[in-house]
Formats: sequence, structure tokens, C-alpha cells
Amino acid sequence: MTDLKFPGGLSEIASHYDGILCDVWGVIHNGRQAFDEACDALTNFRKGGGKVCLITNAPVPKAQVVDLFEPLGVPDTVYDDCVSSGDATRTVLARHRDKRIWRMGADSGWERDKFLYEGLDLSFGEPEEADLLLCIGLRDQLRDHPSQYRDELQPGVDRGVPMICANPDKQVRVGGKLLWCAGALAEIYEDLGGEVIYPGKPHAAIYRLCLERLGEAAADKSRILCIGDSPATDMRGARQQGLDRLYVGTGLKEHGEDFKAEVTDLLDDYGETATYAMTGLRW
Repeated sequence: MTDLKFPGGLSEIASHYDGILCDVWGVIHNGRQAFDEACDALTNFRKGGGKVCLITNAPVPKAQVVDLFEPLGVPDTVYDDCVSSGDATRTVLARHRDKRIWRMGADSGWERDKFLYEGLDLSFGEPEEADLLLCIGLRDQLRDHPSQYRDELQPGVDRGVPMICANPDKQVRVGGKLLWCAGALAEIYEDLGGEVIYPGKPHAAIYRLCLERLGEAAADKSRILCIGDSPATDMRGARQQGLDRLYVGTGLKEHGEDFKAEVTDLLDDYGETATYAMTGLRW
């Protein structure tokens, strides 16, 4: 980890990059309020001619992701475009219109989750008749634990039903709490011997969509910077795509006083690397 650099702000490295792929939860907001310094940093990068595409594992399409920004205080000056795991999941679902799908939903309810598959003309059914399992999240993020779903997931594994995991994140920080996500259920499904399809980070599909959205700014991959708070998704996904990466400490991990040592140990624990690290995204 000797090559890891600790810039004081994005302004110190911005000239090296034409485009940024930036995570949302944990980087520009925490689900309760915006991180003003992070928003200012991305705004300033765009003022300098750079392009920003937000990249999030939220299991809803772009429109529902950005709908939350104004109430949280995230200005529209932060980004040029946004790609979600929900967008990438819709691409996968569109290829399976002939399948009967078992939905495992989040506690936000089908009224919001429907945006994930609305207009795709899909068929839904009970677990015992399904060809695919669409995992959006736990039914109750506040009270349920992923381990409670093992017995429910086992029959799908036994029948060879693939799972599409709409949100590969295992946990997300909302305010001061960590909540479980679909990725935790996908981990159990794989542990039981099941097949999981991951459209979101750290897998390639969502990065392809993002780079398409950046257009000419993505012509030279060495001039793309990925920013995120998760070693397992943000840093891993960017590394696998051959992209530079900036870890920020405002998300899943609550850091103490020795940030440099903690980040080094954290990345080592995950077997990951980063190009840069900052306590939080700032200009």
C-alpha cells in the first residue's frame, strides 16, 4: 500500500482526470442529508470542464435515485448523469421476459420497487413456480437479519433458480445506522450453492453503462477517477475495470484519529488497493 496517496482535496488531483464515476450513498449523502463539501467538490470539478456520472447500487432506476436529491440538499450541479444498479438490472430483466419471476422485496413496498420492472411486461409468480428470483432487498431492513432468510432461499437453490441481485451492497449507512441490503441475501444464496447475477458494482455491466454516459470524457480510461466508500464494491469494481480510485471515509466505515493507518489496514483486509484516500470528499 506504499503507493496510496492522501491528497488534501480533489483540487490537487483534478487536472489528471476528464471524468469521474462517483458513488452516491456514503459519498455525497448519507440517506438523511447531503455532504456539502462533497457536493461542492463535484460541482467545482464540473466547472473546470470535467464530467461526473454518479454510479450507485440503488435498486431503482435513475429517476428514483435523483428524486431524493432535492429533499436531501444535493444540488443538480453535482452531476452530468447517473447510472444505478436498478438501470443495469432492468437491462438484465428485459432479456428474461419469458421467465416467471419470484420477487423478494424491500420494506419500501412494491409501490416504489415497481419502478425496477415497470414497462418490461414481466410475469410474476410464487416461489415454487418461478424461473428467476429478483432480490430487491430484505422485507424489513430495520428488524430483519439476512440469516433469517436461509430457509426461505433454500428451495430456490434446490430447484436451480438463478437470483438477480438488484443491489450488490451488503449494507448501507442511513444516518447513523447500518441497514442490510440485497447483497447480504445474495451472499447467503451463493453460500447455499445458488447462482447469482449481479448487474451492479463491482461487476462490469454498470461500469459499461457509466462509461457510455460519459461519452468523450471516457475516451482515455487513465483519465477516469472512481470515488467511493466501499472497498468491496467501489474500489474492487474500479480496479477490475483498470480505473483509478479514491476511497473516502464518510460511508460504511467510521474512522478514528489515525485515518492513514486505518485505511491501509481496511484495504488490506479486503485484499484491495486504492490510488488515493481522503477522510471525506472535498475540493
